[in-house]
Amino acid sequence: MMKKVLMELGGMSCPSCLDKIKTAVEHQAGVSEVKVLFNAGKLKATVDSDQTTAADLKQVVENLGYQVNKVKEKELV
Repeated sequence: MMKKVLMELGGMSCPSCLDKIKTAVEHQAGVSEVKVLFNAGKLKATVDSDQTTAADLKQVVENLGYQVNKVKEKELV
């Protein structure tokens, strides 16, 4: 099932942080689209929830040293 994941991030101090997060999330199985909005401090991703969950993506971002303040998931129909 495809889902849209939205995360509010903390700790991004420069545009290279955006690239680091985007690249790490893109390399997760089942992720088909990733947008990281530096000024808004948000990440948007489309994922196949059979392969990757929002919790998986949260862990990836936190392992890079950034905070995940809020996570929302929405099923795509």
